Amino acid sequence: MKSDHHRSPMGLTKNQTLVFGALSHAEGPLSAYAILDQLRDKGFRAPLQVYRALDKLISLGLIHRLESLNSFVACQHPECDDRESMVFAICEICGKVSELADDSLENQIKTLAKRNGFSMKTCAIELRGHCRDCRPN
Repeated sequence: MKSDHHRSPMGLTKNQTLVFGALSHAEGPLSAYAILDQLRDKGFRAPLQVYRALDKLISLGLIHRLESLNSFVACQHPECDDRESMVFAICEICGKVSELADDSLENQIKTLAKRNGFSMKTCAIELRGHCRDCRPN
């Protein structure tokens, strides 16, 4: 799941750049502790350093948190910060995460929320199953 469209965005601190680089080059989602382990030789000593960088990268729309896995992935769509909802397809065999977007689904979710008196800020849907390469024939 390499993300080539994001290099190192301007204006990031050294720690943010290192965390973003670790996620951008990862083959799959990484937990905060996996990121910490990867970056120990670059001066990271405490989980708080990683969490601060992750929080900022999320607020900038450069990465996403996968709630069900308690892990993080680099954003695959530079335009997704214009979206209120994202869908993540997570393969339970190889660990690949695909970031999906669908305007009609987003509109349905907004309508559902509005109909029920809920003011939606964001929505992340996580699909768990098998990707095209791993699913049985």
